Amino acid sequence: MRNLIISAAFVAASLFGMTAQATEAPAAPYVELTNPVPVAVPGKIEVVELFWYGCPHCYAFEPVINPWVEKLPSDVNFVRIPAMFGGPWNAHGQLFLTLEAMGVEEKVHAAVFNAIQKEHKKLVDKNEMADFLATQGVDKDKFLATFDSFAIKGQIVKATDLAKKYEITGVPTMIVNGKYRFDVGSAGGAEQALQLADKLIDKERAANKAAAN
Repeated sequence: MRNLIISAAFVAASLFGMTAQATEAPAAPYVELTNPVPVAVPGKIEVVELFWYGCPHCYAFEPVINPWVEKLPSDVNFVRIPAMFGGPWNAHGQLFLTLEAMGVEEKVHAAVFNAIQKEHKKLVDKNEMADFLATQGVDKDKFLATFDSFAIKGQIVKATDLAKKYEITGVPTMIVNGKYRFDVGSAGGAEQALQLADKLIDKERAANKAAAN
């Protein structure tokens, strides 16, 4: 009899535990940063995508995020930042920052992604990068000079510092207005990630209007 009472009590406790878990609110698909990071353009809602040319998930995200970026309203500023965790990450990050500084990133961004992801080019050596980019209409000598410039070194430091402040551990990761961090996986997929970004943009827009009143 004593054993039956103990068993019944155990079952009741287990059921209570299951009920308590079932009523807990689901975890938010994003993390709110303890220390918000200032945005690049004050007065605009910033959306950052941290990526790596060598990441197949980032490559798969491209055809989903690009049309979304094109339709963003004028009060939203979209920024791509290369994640640099060493080795090829750093080489590809420096490549992106160089193309951005030259004003040709939008023109050749897709070609670089395709070269690395579909053609399996490594593009970790600057001369290899320059040779490939020359086939895309980018001046080889100008690329090499910009790649090794003091300005690019400064941009590398800035991008690395931002990634640390965002506390990212992988890519693709998105940051909304320097406050909210999430990735495609935590959001539930590529489309869901952009829907979440839209919701957070709306949230920040409402907060800005409230603060202005």
